[in-house]
Amino acid sequence: MFNHLREDIAVVFERDPAARTHWEVLTTYPGVHALILHRFSHWLWHCKLRWMARFSSHIGRWLTGIEIHPGATIGRRVFIDHGMGVVIGETAVIGDDCTLYHGVTLGGTSWKKGKRHPTLERGVVIGAGAKVLGPITVGEEAKIGSNAVVVKDVPAGATAVGIPARILDQEKARQRDDMAQKIGFSAYAVSDDMNDPMAKAIHALLDHAAEQDKRLQEMAQQLAKLGGDVETDKEVAEAFDVNYLNKIVD
Repeated sequence: MFNHLREDIAVVFERDPAARTHWEVLTTYPGVHALILHRFSHWLWHCKLRWMARFSSHIGRWLTGIEIHPGATIGRRVFIDHGMGVVIGETAVIGDDCTLYHGVTLGGTSWKKGKRHPTLERGVVIGAGAKVLGPITVGEEAKIGSNAVVVKDVPAGATAVGIPARILDQEKARQRDDMAQKIGFSAYAVSDDMNDPMAKAIHALLDHAAEQDKRLQEMAQQLAKLGGDVETDKEVAEAFDVNYLNKIVD
């Protein structure tokens, strides 16, 4: 139990830059409290003390605003950030190292008994307000955009956005992530089809920067063939990209 608790606290520092002290995390983070209470209610559930398990889960919901059915299976180092409005159904399975933001629902689409809730494999990130519904599987390291509604399987490493959710172009998404990391900016869970001009502008800037980066590297290769100082040219190109985008984002 204490090993789980240490992991719960450590993962907050990894994924939330607002975390300052262990005491603050232990006493003020509802996602941590919800997981602690769920482990107890989950143990009661498997001991066939079903009413006590549900009542314990109900207390956890009242205290944290996070509703986790005691039958749900949750792995290690799972992080529920903010957490208000998160709902996790009875047959949901959440793998290790997953991250859920506020308003996420792992729900069912049928009243039949049996497996009716999603399975999240290792490292899945689900953006605020997203709904993942039915006995589907979200593959390892996949990302679900904010407010997306997912009713079909999502492949490992993919990004799903929209209503109903669709899979983004993997190459373009990878280029955007690489460029965002280069400039120290993260636009996680911002989807292409949101009617938000700022989100569209950010994606357009990332696409433009990636294209410019590609062209500059091609120029550097041509300079190398002509005997130019490729390392210096590359450093100038990278500095240009970073400074250009930082000015625009600021």
